[in-house]
Amino acid sequence: MNYSHDYQLLIKNIFLAPICNNPHQEIVYKDEKRFTYAQFKKRVCALANLLTSQGVKAGDTVAVMDYDSHRYLECYFAIPMIGAILHTINIRLSPEQILYTIDHAEDDVLLVHNDFLPVLDQIKGRMDVNKFIVLSEDDTIAKTSLHVEGEYEALLLTCKDSFDFPDFDENTRATTFYTTGTTGMPKGVYFTHRQLVLHTLGTLSTLGSAPKQGSFNQSDVYMPITPMFHVHAWGLPYVATFLGVKQVYPGRYVPDLILELIDKEKVTFSHCVPTIMHMLFNSPKIDQVDLSKWKVIIGGAALPKAMCLEGMKRGIDLFTGYGMSETCPILTLAQLTPEMLALDASSQSDIRIRTGRPMGLVQIKIVDDEMREVAHNGESTGEIVVRSPWLTQGYFKDQKNSEILWHGGYLHTGDMANINTQGYIKITDRTKDIIKVGGEWVSSLELEDIINQHSAVKEVAVIGISDERWGERPLALIVMDESKKDESIEKSILSHTKEFIKKGIMAREGMLLKMQFVQSIDKTSVGKINKRILREKYGH
Repeated sequence: MNYSHDYQLLIKNIFLAPICNNPHQEIVYKDEKRFTYAQFKKRVCALANLLTSQGVKAGDTVAVMDYDSHRYLECYFAIPMIGAILHTINIRLSPEQILYTIDHAEDDVLLVHNDFLPVLDQIKGRMDVNKFIVLSEDDTIAKTSLHVEGEYEALLLTCKDSFDFPDFDENTRATTFYTTGTTGMPKGVYFTHRQLVLHTLGTLSTLGSAPKQGSFNQSDVYMPITPMFHVHAWGLPYVATFLGVKQVYPGRYVPDLILELIDKEKVTFSHCVPTIMHMLFNSPKIDQVDLSKWKVIIGGAALPKAMCLEGMKRGIDLFTGYGMSETCPILTLAQLTPEMLALDASSQSDIRIRTGRPMGLVQIKIVDDEMREVAHNGESTGEIVVRSPWLTQGYFKDQKNSEILWHGGYLHTGDMANINTQGYIKITDRTKDIIKVGGEWVSSLELEDIINQHSAVKEVAVIGISDERWGERPLALIVMDESKKDESIEKSILSHTKEFIKKGIMAREGMLLKMQFVQSIDKTSVGKINKRILREKYGH
């Protein structure tokens, strides 16, 4: 007879660790509110009581529309810990796409910030949801045609601040959210308690065991600058809570406020897409803040070398992380060995901007069309395929695309990459973004990185455009630093690119580059360059 406890990997076990070990540590919202972890525990319990009083039961879905806040962190725990499913709605989708995700996820209750009530008013008559709780900055409810149950803070005050969270099967679904696909409606991905706990432990073991560079440990102060609706903010709020570190949530992304919070709250660890870092570097406040203790994972798009060097000049520990919505998300991190830290800035940056090495429990292969592994020589290119215990099992209610995603027993990322003898992976392009010039492949990412290093370039995106002679040729869409723009700038950028081709860093077909100067570059709802839209606008 087995007398032992059948321990389940549940999110509540991440939640309980800091409550026991670090109850006086702070969770901060903007420069307005502060809670200890002990208070956080009571608020999560009150939210659990509020939801159950509204009829939410195991298996129901509770959706959230909010900025990055302490409220969102409370939802990360309370909702799945009662056995319900957390649906994090992408607030940057169109009203029609939001309606689609609400219906497809089968939401039962919706927690919505005042700012997004007008979006729901537009689709009111077509939603099956009939229970709404308003999230507010000032405890008031904005004018709306929706019938709301009340305001979040006021309702929490009416609820008990203790709750006996149940044990259940660790394979219970905990979260659902929707990818911002390049075609059609967004696709739903989902993750279980077990997957989220293992992702938390896997990420923590990789970041926590780093000797110097690229570490995250109990001495850090954490602030996400990746939306909490997007892949659980890369899963790092769970890691931060498990560690019991001070956490800072910035609300809406306002560059000056973010920099003020980094300065005032002594933030040492964050993560964001390159667009956000670019925005911060362009803020007038950037030179007023000491960033020398700040560590930042850059993901969602390639980290440009010029941005990496600019960050390193300011003392920022910038390094790449890689994953996707379907992978929970983190798969690799570009951490440096102690020997690499002795290299000069340019050589270090070449490593920091690579896709990185796989975390523990992540099995990555780079394969050709026949699923044969390519050579680990830093040159041979193939698709990244992966196995790990925290990958989505498929797309929600979408068997056809799930089978394509998992063809051959590996999750197919659609990313083309190479791997060197040290095990560092480098993504060279998305399979759909790579450009074929006269039968030769040209990496749009490599061209972007080279052009970005020109001092007059603020931002660049490279796409393939049709060409009668070559089939395709690269087009660089460039946002200029207007103070450095002159009549010879196009010639200067071409000359700059040619130098990299001479050194063998870029294929010679890159010289067929065309350029177009634009005011801005279209982005997806999570801040990535939207190459589908760019191809539609400029690719003819």
